[in-house]
Amino acid sequence: MSPSVKRVAVVGGGPAGLMAAERLSERAVQVDVFDAMPSVGRKFLMAGRGGLNLTHSEPSGPFLARYGDRAAQVAPWLAALDADGLREWARELGIQTFVGSSGRVFPEEMKAAPLLRAWLARLRARGVRLHMRHRWLGWPAGSRPGAAALRFDTPEGERVYAADAVILALGGGSWAKLGSDGAWVAGLQAHGIGVAPLRAANCGFDVDWSDHFRERNAGQPVKSVAMACATAAGARLARQGEFVISQTGIEGSLVYALSAHLRDRIEAEGEAIAMLDLLPDWPQEKVMAAVAHPRGARSMSSHLQSRLGLRGVKAGLLRECATAEDFRDPARLGLRIKALPLRLARPRPVDEAISTAGGVRFDALSPGLMLHSAPGVFCAGEMLDWEAPTGGYLLTACMASGVAAAAGVMDFLAAGQARAQELDE
Repeated sequence: MSPSVKRVAVVGGGPAGLMAAERLSERAVQVDVFDAMPSVGRKFLMAGRGGLNLTHSEPSGPFLARYGDRAAQVAPWLAALDADGLREWARELGIQTFVGSSGRVFPEEMKAAPLLRAWLARLRARGVRLHMRHRWLGWPAGSRPGAAALRFDTPEGERVYAADAVILALGGGSWAKLGSDGAWVAGLQAHGIGVAPLRAANCGFDVDWSDHFRERNAGQPVKSVAMACATAAGARLARQGEFVISQTGIEGSLVYALSAHLRDRIEAEGEAIAMLDLLPDWPQEKVMAAVAHPRGARSMSSHLQSRLGLRGVKAGLLRECATAEDFRDPARLGLRIKALPLRLARPRPVDEAISTAGGVRFDALSPGLMLHSAPGVFCAGEMLDWEAPTGGYLLTACMASGVAAAAGVMDFLAAGQARAQELDE
């Protein structure tokens, strides 16, 4: 390799790191990807087990709004790689995509493995070198953070690699067994780099079920329901879908859609209320009339099943969460069926979450995602302080941040080259 060729180290072989490596490989730089695991993209492959949700077909305005308080920071990333751009990128790899009934975008084969294989083949063909079982240990003792010397624990012992720039794409703190263990947090904080605490995102929640309800309903899906909660600003947010009763509480797509707000309420108030509408397709008046209809000698359970089709796990939830007074008063019971308060005690542990919130603070970074206190060191992906719901939003922004970090690296290298030329002159 010519001494004039710049070397860029990408630490982390997830979607953000691999996308950064791809963009850098299009330029005249040598790219080395380091990952602690035996192979790259492990969480990416896990995400694709049930069908890889690559992105979402939602219009750009609502799409950007999914990033909440971090929409302004994420917007430049999506300007460089949006949902349409991601679909075109997949097509260039030979992977056709389609839009599902919910607006989510999937590969036609529904699998992550063919896409990852094609992606890695292209990276290797462009000269990207992959270094597996290389766990980043930070910087040598006594040195300032930078790209000049990176310590790694390798199968051959500790090694130090030098680069002209580095992109850290180390992931969040969920699914440690797949490589995202958040171990990097303490190392960055030790150098004074601002890192917001990692918190569970797209997660389930604990509910203090009665033994009777848990034994009868754990593992059961709750379908065709709506869930609502209050946001920190006092607004009401509602979604319709389904979730699952677990041994410890609730989980599933409908829960994940509201999890950030529910988590924040628990942190602020000690608990959160998820308001359930057990019959979202029934108007309140129709429900009230059905409940008030004379039931004769039938039990209330038989009456609700006959008049409303309320049975199984939904009937169990009503019994679990409504009071005895509610069941004695048809008017109150009718209201509860449409607004049943479910008390959530705590989020599930971070390592069980699909993703994490928190990470490197944006005020520690330049617009090009370079650390202010470590020239030449850039950050990308889930290790940054943002979050997004499932549905393709998380993966899209992770990959787009890799594009943004790669662009920042090239600007940094170009500026350094310009300064060197000025000194020579």
